[in-house]
Amino acid sequence: MTAALTARIGFVSTRLAGTDGVSLEVVKWVTVLRQLGHQCFFFAGELDWPSEISMLAPEAHFIHPDVAAINADLFDDYLRSSATSQQIQAIKERLKRQLYAFIQRFDLTLLIPQNALAIPMNVPLGLALTEVIAETGIPTIAHHHDFSWERVRFAVSAAEDVLSAAFPPALSHIRHVVINSPAARQLAMRRAVSSTLIPNVMPFEQPPPPADDYSSHLRADLGIAADELLVLQPTRVVPRKRIERAIELVARLARPATLLISHEAGDEGLDYGIYLRDYAELLGVHVLFGSDLISERRGTTATGQRVYSLADAYQHSDFVTYPSVIEGFGNAFLEALYFRRPIVLSAYDIYRVDIQPKGFQVIQFEEFITSAVVQEVQALLGDQPRIQAMVEHNYELACRFYSYSALEKHLAALLNDALGM
Repeated sequence: MTAALTARIGFVSTRLAGTDGVSLEVVKWVTVLRQLGHQCFFFAGELDWPSEISMLAPEAHFIHPDVAAINADLFDDYLRSSATSQQIQAIKERLKRQLYAFIQRFDLTLLIPQNALAIPMNVPLGLALTEVIAETGIPTIAHHHDFSWERVRFAVSAAEDVLSAAFPPALSHIRHVVINSPAARQLAMRRAVSSTLIPNVMPFEQPPPPADDYSSHLRADLGIAADELLVLQPTRVVPRKRIERAIELVARLARPATLLISHEAGDEGLDYGIYLRDYAELLGVHVLFGSDLISERRGTTATGQRVYSLADAYQHSDFVTYPSVIEGFGNAFLEALYFRRPIVLSAYDIYRVDIQPKGFQVIQFEEFITSAVVQEVQALLGDQPRIQAMVEHNYELACRFYSYSALEKHLAALLNDALGM
């Protein structure tokens, strides 16, 4: 690709750091865009990207105390205070100035907001982005992972005016991207906006390297015996993940096992984690909340303990549980396919509509764990040839539908449409 066709692309979100689904998917998009010859820059309230290609804006984060206070007033009833409205406008104006500075500093030719124009975790940021796009006409690809109407906590709202204005906005400069077909239909119905469907991906063209000596210490460091099952729940600790179903499954297997929950609580409070600890104790299940020792990359704690990557956890697990009731797509599903692990999952809507018809082999359940599901898991764990055939079948299917090559085709077409490249 020649220099004349190189875009300077600015990613904007509340957070571009850690192992949440949005941040991980940004890394994949950046990898593919760089392979296409483009340059990428980053704006968020929390960043893992180098400072020379990024701009940190603390008020862009949803955990900023002023933003958290706004959310508490907007999403508890149908009225908001005038002070909240004034605070929204004040923060919006500050974020607008920073966004203009971001565009100018890096001479950007395209913006890619990541969920910042979809779910109202930071209302001032969404409004600021919308106004900057409207005022500059900068070509924009808005990548939407989940919308406000998909979350119960946004059902009661004093923010209908701002939601209709910016989540998402219907501007001619914006190309909208969704990650599942029901979202595309809802976006068209609710906002009269068309969109491109681009599912989440993994680098299936390049299989993960085998487990190495470093990761061989994982079970011992986590206190898991050699003859004990390691069951991985590779999600945040939030209620819609229904981790209690995984705890129940492990309890009913009636054999030594540990359930490892890889991620932290995230943005929905700590009460659910407390409930899970109590529930696990009630059922006598060993549950590890492993976010201190499982991270995006390897390292050490302040006391010198080894920190393992999420990849290490996958490679040393016996199977993966994914009992979510709602998912925008299902990053953990793709990760389990990538690391060739058998999966026990609930048939959440997007899986049923967009993924299941492709023919993946999993153990699935509906609302609750039945005796038949328990027996199927027990039978599978005792049949290594069946496990091997299952995971190889799933990997081959994923290569066809959810690879970087598939993403590259989508992004090249989008950029051609947005920029004439």
